[in-house]
Order: sequence, then C-alpha cells, then structure tokens
Amino acid sequence: MPVPSLRRPTVRFLFAHPAHLVALGFGSGLSLRAPGTVGTLWAWVAFLVMQRGLSTATIGWVILASLPIGWWACTVTARHMNIADPGSIVWDEVVAFWLVLWLVTPAGLLAQAIAFALFRYFDAAKPGPVAWADQLFKQRDTAPGAMHWGAAGFGILFDDLVAAFCTLLVIAAWRGW
Repeated sequence: MPVPSLRRPTVRFLFAHPAHLVALGFGSGLSLRAPGTVGTLWAWVAFLVMQRGLSTATIGWVILASLPIGWWACTVTARHMNIADPGSIVWDEVVAFWLVLWLVTPAGLLAQAIAFALFRYFDAAKPGPVAWADQLFKQRDTAPGAMHWGAAGFGILFDDLVAAFCTLLVIAAWRGW
C-alpha cells in the first residue's frame, strides 16, 4: 500500500531525521510562502557568515561536500514525503546559490542582489535549459513502488545547478560588456 504524500512538512518532521534538516534548509523550507525564495535568502545569509570565518578555498570545499550530502538528504526527504520534488526541499537552492556567490566573489551587495534576482528568475520561471533539466529526472511512471528515489534526489539538485549556470552566464556576459 502506498504511503500518503506529506504535502506540508512540520517542525516535527524537520527534526525527525538529519536528512530532513539539511533538505529543508535548516527550517527555511518550512515557509508557507515561497520556500524556494526563503531558502535562497537563507543561503545568502549563510554564505555571508561563511565568508567571515572561512577562506575562499574552504568555502569551495564546503560547496563541493554539500552536493553529495544534498543528494542524499533530498533523496531521503523526498522519499519520506512520498513526493518526487517537494517545494519545501530547498537544499537545491542553497547549494546552487552558494555556487553562484562563490564564483562571483568578490562582489558587492548590489552585484549579489542582482545574482539573487537572476537565480530566482531562472529557478522559478525555468526558461529553456532549466526546464529541460527539471524534466530530465521527473518520473513518468507513477505506479506504486516505481519511483527511482536516487534519480529523483539528483533531479532536485540538477535543475537548480543549471539555473546557477544560466545565472553565471548572464553575469559573465554582463561583465564582459
């Protein structure tokens, strides 16, 4: 018998498993409105905190480590919620936006705000390659037990990494003019 889907996670769910805590962006994904935007804002603040205490190279290593940890956390959390790509999972926004900020550093507050707006546009509107990446790992077979959770977990991350790449392309083109 299929497990019912958990549409809106609770604080209890957040702390029920370490993967939930990571995937839900340490609580930012519990936002009732625009959890992706709230998760990206949390990522921005967390990045600013990391910059105060870590070298640029160390932040790069944190981002690199966050990818497989995020894949695991997103996979486990999506499986526990029984939804392939729940909106409350925001680790994909977190790690992708960290990557954007890390690669545009040094950047002032205005440049970071522009990067934020561009990333949110690409992540939410999903134009062109982001839409392709979003659909690439979506499950077409919805029969009970047919979900490939590892692929779903990677797919959660992948479209946001493509959104980050598109953001960086626009910033690079803008800087080149």
